[in-house]
Amino acid sequence: MKRAGFTLLELLVVLAVIALLLALTTTALRAFRERTRAVACRSNVRQLALGLFMYASENETFPQGFRPAFGGLDHLGSTLIDPAGWWWLNDIEDFAKKSDSEEGVFCCPSKKLSSPRLQRNILWGNYGVNRSICRTFPGSRMPDKMEFTGTPLGPSSIPRPSQSLLIVDSGHSLVNWWYVTDTPPQFLGSLPGDFGYVPAVEINAGRDLLPGQLWDAIVGRHPNKTVNVGFADGQVSRIKAQDLSVENAGETYKNRIPLWTPK
Repeated sequence: MKRAGFTLLELLVVLAVIALLLALTTTALRAFRERTRAVACRSNVRQLALGLFMYASENETFPQGFRPAFGGLDHLGSTLIDPAGWWWLNDIEDFAKKSDSEEGVFCCPSKKLSSPRLQRNILWGNYGVNRSICRTFPGSRMPDKMEFTGTPLGPSSIPRPSQSLLIVDSGHSLVNWWYVTDTPPQFLGSLPGDFGYVPAVEINAGRDLLPGQLWDAIVGRHPNKTVNVGFADGQVSRIKAQDLSVENAGETYKNRIPLWTPK
């Protein structure tokens, strides 16, 4: 006698196979989207590095990371947490859009900020310039140290530009080597720039960060805990985030390659 229909066990097997195929497809699509965003992010870093070099070609130095200014200024970021002034983004704004809503090159498509306030703030969770090169104006409400303040460096004044970090995926628009060493030389404080980080560097798990930054800082943005980096000679690469860490070497700090401090 011919059997009609399927048994319950057969239906369960079919459903299990369908569920497995859906899970595999979803995982593959998610991985594809992450790779696509990583490629778009790398393109952004390349264009921003080009903008920084275009500025340097006209001014002999890279732009200052930040300098205070008052009145008649289109305030970047939030008036509640970010100082009013002129950021490196302003100096190259003719080259790229600067609005999150316009999805300009200043906005990392892979950032994972859970705070809407930070998500909308262009100074947070996108890209940061190295303060050892794009130095800030003294007394500008940023953590001050001689290597981070004063006149910015120019391409010709950097001894090993192909190894020196210029711009990178970052938690804040200014970033420096203090954020990637396991024992910072001094307490970082509570100013806006103090919460900068390089996504996926191991030290982030033990740092005081803003609640909305945790996933972005600890898990990272790109596959295999990598970041996009622009160098001071114009090259752009995707490297392991941990390769940007700085080792404690007794009373000094060992700067790995890529170099945070040009020397």
